[in-house]
Amino acid sequence: MNYAKPNVGMLPHDRIDYSAIVNRKPLKLPGKARMVVWTITNVEEWDPTQTMPRTVLTPPAGGSPMPDIPNWCWHEYGNRVGFWRLLQVYDEFKIPGVMNINGVAVNAFPDLTKACVDRGWEFIGHGYTQRNMQKVENEREDIRKSAEVIKKATGQKPRGWLGPGLTETWETPDILSEEGYDYVADWVIDDQPVWLKTRNKPILNIPYTQECNDVAMMLIQHHKASEFYERAIDQFEQIYKDAKDSARVMAISVHPYIMGAPHRAKYFRKIFKDIRAKKDVLFWNGSQIADWFLKVGPKPPQ
Repeated sequence: MNYAKPNVGMLPHDRIDYSAIVNRKPLKLPGKARMVVWTITNVEEWDPTQTMPRTVLTPPAGGSPMPDIPNWCWHEYGNRVGFWRLLQVYDEFKIPGVMNINGVAVNAFPDLTKACVDRGWEFIGHGYTQRNMQKVENEREDIRKSAEVIKKATGQKPRGWLGPGLTETWETPDILSEEGYDYVADWVIDDQPVWLKTRNKPILNIPYTQECNDVAMMLIQHHKASEFYERAIDQFEQIYKDAKDSARVMAISVHPYIMGAPHRAKYFRKIFKDIRAKKDVLFWNGSQIADWFLKVGPKPPQ
């Protein structure tokens, strides 16, 4: 079907070629490993002068009152307390963390930033502020500022990007490529990395998740805390089975104010306890996945 073209950027089908995963050349991981798991922790700063991006409590009279102190505090708890529960799990099971962080949050939560830098976590761009990319006044400036503040804090320019709420404009992959990013994770489209065409050089998309994601499970689908563990393990077992002949990538995505809540933390820990028992599963960050795929995967489209 012929779709109307956007004024700038590309439609999704102009960026990717259809490819059935069963018909691809097998991908092999080092050491006879079968699959990769990468874990993304999303840290955001919510502007108390704006409507809260998500809510846990509705006001007695309805509407969206300003200021919204209860819901701002619900989120802020994650950065003050919940994150540190998650960090204990990462430390216990030696998980290489990926910090997906708003640019303004890097300096807003200095102890959190320092803890991740000290552990060698990978930082990736998550928008300068927690706003849909379609609503950002200057997308390129937002992407550039995110990279600058991360580089200043960590000493390294971020290689990866995961937009707020996975939001993109028609141009986002083009701008990311032009600004020197190596990979993006907004396109939840595959269990293996996929090249996205841009008006510049192609950019790699690394598998992310909308299913093993605490926002979807806890806030939208309203499951009990144990569902996160059950779904993560069910998904892991299926992808592990799928990876018998060709490597796969699985993502686990969490937010400190959700999975860092006291009643959920034990289920988060159980996931890594079970998966770590498999000796042929690698825990990598996004850059490690990208570097591996650059060596063994198909060449980027010209």
